[in-house]
Amino acid sequence: MPLVSSNYDPPHFFRNSYFSTVYAGLLRAVKDLRQERERINLPDGDFLDLDWSYTLQPSKKVTILLHGLEGNAQRAYIQGSAKALTNHGYDVCAINLRGCSGEPNTAYRSYHSGATEDLKAVLEHILETTGYAKVYLKGFSLGGNLLLKYLGEGNTIPSELKGAVAVSVPCQLADSLHQLLSFKNVAYAARFKKNLIAKLRTKQDLFPSRITDTDIQKISNLKDFDDVYTSRAHGFADAMDYYTQCSSRQFLPHIKIPCLIINAQNDSFLGEACYPIEEAKHNKNVYLEIPKYGGHVGFYGADNFTYTERRAVSFFDGLG
Repeated sequence: MPLVSSNYDPPHFFRNSYFSTVYAGLLRAVKDLRQERERINLPDGDFLDLDWSYTLQPSKKVTILLHGLEGNAQRAYIQGSAKALTNHGYDVCAINLRGCSGEPNTAYRSYHSGATEDLKAVLEHILETTGYAKVYLKGFSLGGNLLLKYLGEGNTIPSELKGAVAVSVPCQLADSLHQLLSFKNVAYAARFKKNLIAKLRTKQDLFPSRITDTDIQKISNLKDFDDVYTSRAHGFADAMDYYTQCSSRQFLPHIKIPCLIINAQNDSFLGEACYPIEEAKHNKNVYLEIPKYGGHVGFYGADNFTYTERRAVSFFDGLG
């Protein structure tokens, strides 16, 4: 499918990548959204917490939301998406990935960019316990990469799953890491590293023989974290093996349901390899929109609904 043209044209300040990203991540607030928590048990004995939001009238449509690195279902970009979708007739299930719901997960492993087994578990749970006729996916950053990998890696896709939207996606993980480790993103990388190490110390309390102080002292940047913990905990040889196996770009040619990817041209987290132009041109199910502005999960919009929140609703509505 040819590239999708974009009409996103924000006010002047929101054309700046840094301001757009920081506003959306730290300053924006979403009010008047009710979330009801459900805990599900996973096949390996761990758990996931799901935060549900519902329309005023019973709905046969549900959207599953997946947050980004060190996010959760209470982040503004998740709550804003949930509010926009419930206002237009979609129930919403916002996944808190392992260890992101405010309570540490019980297993040594956690979540990562390619952990599609947890998304499959949520889909199976919803389809087995509810009567939804149509299911949609929407993911941000890490969560966007995860859902794209799920759609293209050879899973049996449920007939109820009709479409997906992925926002600010690091389709090539090593390329995105290279951007995050550059000077322009030093503040973001430091924040991610601080949060990840705090969680790793909590994990160390549960598994002292598997995570040592020496291990933690080796972590000076995000790649080190993936070498020391992510790769070991999830069966990869090292960080680069993890990035290679889990980057979603390689799976895009195999996606068989309509999927919209929205990656801003000025997203400082994404390098050239994160814009899958050729893949979109050769797969009729992959729609790629590259707005000039938007930053990373930014996309300011009027009335506290972002451009991508409105765009996802219109895309899903258009699928019928």
